[in-house]
Amino acid sequence: MSQPIRVMTVDDHPVFRNAAAAIVAAMPGFEYVGESTSGEEALEQVPEADPDVVILDVRMPGMDGIELAGRLAEQDPTRVIVLTSSEDVRSFSRLARSCGAAALVSKHWLTPRMLRGLWMVHRRR
Repeated sequence: MSQPIRVMTVDDHPVFRNAAAAIVAAMPGFEYVGESTSGEEALEQVPEADPDVVILDVRMPGMDGIELAGRLAEQDPTRVIVLTSSEDVRSFSRLARSCGAAALVSKHWLTPRMLRGLWMVHRRR
């Protein structure tokens, strides 16, 4: 049996973190390994949690998701998926690509099927 795909979330909203944990828990082959409430906290927790995928919010107090994604990309081969609650995903897409994120999606689109599809497209080869 292969190892589960380890997922961590970084978001300052507890409702979203709870929803993301439930989505991951509903997915065979995926494991929820932790959450952080800020970019600064995530930088401390990611090495210990050792996620394969980090799902993070674009807008957070302190270090935003774009800066965090760039810093994670420098340190680790973790795949980063940046989420936004903004309806204008296009306005953030160039920023997300420039910081090394694998994808930028709307929070409203986060479903087990979408997350599995993103993993299939962006997993390490």
